[in-house]
Amino acid sequence: MPYADVLLKPSQAAIALGVSYPTLKQWILSGKLKTVKTPGGHHRIPESGLQPLLKTGPSPERRRSRERFRNVSGRNQLVGVIDEVKISGLLAQVKLKIGDQRITSIITADAAREMQLRKGQTAGALIKSTEVMIVRV
Repeated sequence: MPYADVLLKPSQAAIALGVSYPTLKQWILSGKLKTVKTPGGHHRIPESGLQPLLKTGPSPERRRSRERFRNVSGRNQLVGVIDEVKISGLLAQVKLKIGDQRITSIITADAAREMQLRKGQTAGALIKSTEVMIVRV
């Protein structure tokens, strides 16, 4: 572990990886994720240890389970670039820049994490009545 490596609590690491706390604990107990124990016996995860897991993306099974949703009947679709993603509690605010316009959508934090939405990515907004949904393109 590098000297200046930041140590994260398991709950912080779960958020950073976009997985549930129980999943992260299973990874720790199975040895998939290495930790450092505090003098009190609590697990801390070196931030550098998250990198291999961040690059893996969704599992092949999860990708296959979501493939049936790739074609959408909504016709009001706008494609742009993600300008900002703010996750707070159960919700995420996603701002999409489309030309010189911006559109904002409130989606679940789980959806934002599952889609791995990040600033600079291309995404689409599907507009249906008063709702705007974000689709990673």
